[in-house]
Amino acid sequence: MVTTRVGALAGHFGRDVDRCVDKVVGIIEDGHRRGVDLIVFPDACLGGYLGDLTDPDVDDLPPALDPRGPELTRIVGAAGGMTVCLGYTECAVGERYNAAVCLTGDGILGSHRKVHRPAGEHLAYAAGESFSAFDTPVGRMGLLIDYDKTFPEAARTLALDGARVIAALSAWPASVTDRASKLANDRQSRLFDLYDGARAAENQVVLLSSNHTGVMGSLRFLGQAKVVGPGGEVLCRTRDKGGLAWCDLDIDAEVERARRTLHHLCERRPETYRSHHRVDQGDPCASHS
Repeated sequence: MVTTRVGALAGHFGRDVDRCVDKVVGIIEDGHRRGVDLIVFPDACLGGYLGDLTDPDVDDLPPALDPRGPELTRIVGAAGGMTVCLGYTECAVGERYNAAVCLTGDGILGSHRKVHRPAGEHLAYAAGESFSAFDTPVGRMGLLIDYDKTFPEAARTLALDGARVIAALSAWPASVTDRASKLANDRQSRLFDLYDGARAAENQVVLLSSNHTGVMGSLRFLGQAKVVGPGGEVLCRTRDKGGLAWCDLDIDAEVERARRTLHHLCERRPETYRSHHRVDQGDPCASHS
């Protein structure tokens, strides 16, 4: 039995990048004392997320960082043998991306640029173009950034590429159009939990879901960090409070147990599925494009 201690963080991160780096390093150091093997930080934890999702202020965007710059270099130095996933705004070839990396003390092991951009996010970020898994000390992993997990194809692509752990990093706010008086009753709160459970269960993988807490501009973030098992069961959570949801599990044993009788990936019938590409007849996106 190989037990891995994994954790998903809910926390508040603002515009001050140096302060964010200090906070991340402090949490990693505390994780070392707890014996944590994997920590998943929220999306945009270096410099914060947008202050308005529908009409972002272009004069108050998160600072764009070089992945080879001093911020990530310092975090690599703190990580040591721990696997750490975190989100930031990446500057690359004149474009800004909502990005995530997975790293250890040996450097960056894998990265992802957010593919699916909701509402006005296209005004702040260019779109990523792919999903791929990569190897880490805790097993083969893949990354999703908030709205990506709304789309079953994204997590399925990672699982088919061998990912047994999916890190879903979010800056996921309460509804901007129909906000409930209590976060627990908010429509986006229910969807956030629903997607976490569904993506884990349909692919029979372990999913770590992180998120922001608190307020940035007009957005109020949900928290609700959690670790979800390959049967869709929530193993630990923070609810709407800040903190680290952590637990011990044998990742391979849990995945193999879930797939022992019903193996979703192997029992697919791809030849019966319609193409993922749009078709003219009955295209629900025709009026939206």
